[in-house]
Amino acid sequence: MRYNNREVTFPVSNSMFMWFIMFWVFVLLFFMSVGGYFMFRKFFKVLPRADGKSKLDWQNYYVETSRHLWTDDAKAFLDQLVSPVPTAFRDIAKHSIAAKIGQLALEEKAPEVTRDHCLRGYILATPRRDYKSLTSFLDKNNIDYSSYKHLLQ
Repeated sequence: MRYNNREVTFPVSNSMFMWFIMFWVFVLLFFMSVGGYFMFRKFFKVLPRADGKSKLDWQNYYVETSRHLWTDDAKAFLDQLVSPVPTAFRDIAKHSIAAKIGQLALEEKAPEVTRDHCLRGYILATPRRDYKSLTSFLDKNNIDYSSYKHLLQ
């Protein structure tokens, strides 16, 4: 390339610059696809079911209607159970687990949420793919879940 009758050279060749741009194109596409995947999953939770309410509507319903059943011990135990969840996802996980626990307590017409409800709700709200880490966490914290092993099948 010529500029003011002088030969101008660039320290990076055009092919290296092209590979640099291609690398960033793939990195950005990867990050956008990962973000899109999680947004798509969230979109499915908001879609109404056959009864007219979405999964998130039911979770909010169970959390709100069971709020008066929660004791300080049950809240502390729930905090202990969700402690291995990464901080960025902990509030969402805590809400969905609390919804399942509240559903169990309401269906049984229990006067309060107990540790039994917390353990069962925790196991039922946890995806099957995470059962190995769930059991290792319970074992590490000396939490007896032997009466709930049938839920882990």
